[in-house]
Amino acid sequence: MTVSDAKIKINDPDKSVRLAAAAVLGKAIREGVLANTPSLEVNNHVHTTYSFSPYEPAAAAFAAWQAGLGIVGSVDHDSISAAEEMNEAASLIGIASTVGFELRVSFLDTPLAKKKINNPDSEGIVYICIHGVPSGRIEEVKAFLAPLQAIRNERNRKQVGKLNTLLKRYGIGVDFEGDVVPLSRAGEGGSITERHILHALSKKLIASYGKGETLLRFLRCELKLDIPPKVEQFLLDGANPHYEYDLLGVLKSAFLPSFFIQPSREESIDVREAVAFAKSVGAIPAYAYLGDVASSPTGDKKAEQFEDGFLDELLDLLVEIGFPAITYMPPRNTKEQLARIQRLAQERNLMEISGVDINSSRQSFSCPELLEENARHLIDSAWALVAHEKLSSVDPVYGLFHPENPYRDEALNQRIARYAAIARNSDVHNPYTMIEEVRS
Repeated sequence: MTVSDAKIKINDPDKSVRLAAAAVLGKAIREGVLANTPSLEVNNHVHTTYSFSPYEPAAAAFAAWQAGLGIVGSVDHDSISAAEEMNEAASLIGIASTVGFELRVSFLDTPLAKKKINNPDSEGIVYICIHGVPSGRIEEVKAFLAPLQAIRNERNRKQVGKLNTLLKRYGIGVDFEGDVVPLSRAGEGGSITERHILHALSKKLIASYGKGETLLRFLRCELKLDIPPKVEQFLLDGANPHYEYDLLGVLKSAFLPSFFIQPSREESIDVREAVAFAKSVGAIPAYAYLGDVASSPTGDKKAEQFEDGFLDELLDLLVEIGFPAITYMPPRNTKEQLARIQRLAQERNLMEISGVDINSSRQSFSCPELLEENARHLIDSAWALVAHEKLSSVDPVYGLFHPENPYRDEALNQRIARYAAIARNSDVHNPYTMIEEVRS
């Protein structure tokens, strides 16, 4: 396989082909045939095809390397099935990696049950991230998530049925098994999300109305969708390589509510159960701060108020539940929002984790906001997360928050700095060998 071939095959549908391509690209990098411009930037929240993304895990690792990132991490909705490939491809290519998953959980049995917290679709249902899953516990996580995926797919089928009722008058229909499932990695442990349904719908609409003014007229006049001027220009461009993702973003923001069905309690397990499970496998559960939204960089969230109006109360509740960390995305928040969430987290001794979720071909892997003075500490946190995951994969007591951690008496910021230094000095091609430095 040539290097040129490998750049294409790194996103092949076949995992074995992808990993072979990663090996070719890694060799080319080590020999100086391929080079990037290294940056201090990191991103440990990249979605893959195992939830919704144009990137296979190996392709995400290579795209992150091309962007100059020091760390890449996979985080998929209700799935951790990208994890082994992400770690293997990253070590072949030569970039640090970390793995986790994202989950909807219930706050319905908390004082915030009636609040829209960080979920645009639901009151009392919250997104959390489970970061730094040790390699030896991945199978346990898969078993934990499997019944949740099954319950979610029951709701997905009902949502497709509701969608088809809305579309029947236009002679358009989406088949769950024939149109939606093939767009997913469900057969390999991946999840199916609302984005998969909307992707299938996007394909149907393009097939029926083409790209351009006719489709826009249907969206505005028939579906009554409000389309931002910037996105309208994207959809007028028939040569736009991101067309399906731009259309999907409009549908998610403005049309999804018309057929969305709220998750059940069985699908969105109690937050306390989710946190307890994460800790039981040595992972780090983190609340995902959204903050009031003025505009969305991905075009799929409308302006709306979320947790900023009760943030102090929320963080106190997170500590009570047992969260050791919060995660947030600097590009999505104002400097005032960042300063506040950082201050409140530090007052409560919560680890701050950053990652910008990548799920569209239009998004950049770069995150220059991390280089600003108010966010640079998040780079250390990401490196500490890498060390936490690799060290605890070999010996659980080296988990950052393990009660028998040999550095447990150090202040959290000292422990994070220590772990960050360990990860930075490790061999990215053989990351688990960093345990030798710690033990020596």
